[in-house]
Amino acid sequence: MSRSGHCLCGAVRFTAERLGGFGVCHCGMCQRWAGAALFGVTVPEAFLRVDDPSAAIAGRRSSDWATRYWCPACGSGLWYRYDKGRDGTGDFEVPIGLFDDQNGLPLRREINVDLKPDSWALEGAHERLTEAQTIALFG
Repeated sequence: MSRSGHCLCGAVRFTAERLGGFGVCHCGMCQRWAGAALFGVTVPEAFLRVDDPSAAIAGRRSSDWATRYWCPACGSGLWYRYDKGRDGTGDFEVPIGLFDDQNGLPLRREINVDLKPDSWALEGAHERLTEAQTIALFG
């Protein structure tokens, strides 16, 4: 099941040829980057294709284990790459708002739930991990 998507201005268009899980991250960096929690879908490394390889994409290492990318033309956040400290590698976390079709993605996990503001809560039966549990799983 593949899905296409693009940034706000359309300068960066992509196809996710395989989707992993849909999750939400409440860490402080995601909140600053996304303006709220990051609602993202995992796209395995080999399955994200930028339609025009010459499209300008900017990135910045935001931690020892990840890099965040954006469109320099419009500023849209494109993806978080869990690269484990190795630039240019790793799976992608793509914000669901970039996909042309955002439907049919069951929420599987919230991470860093103890860092989310008390002004929102997500309903439903899904895994909820604290910051300590998240670090133990991914750190």
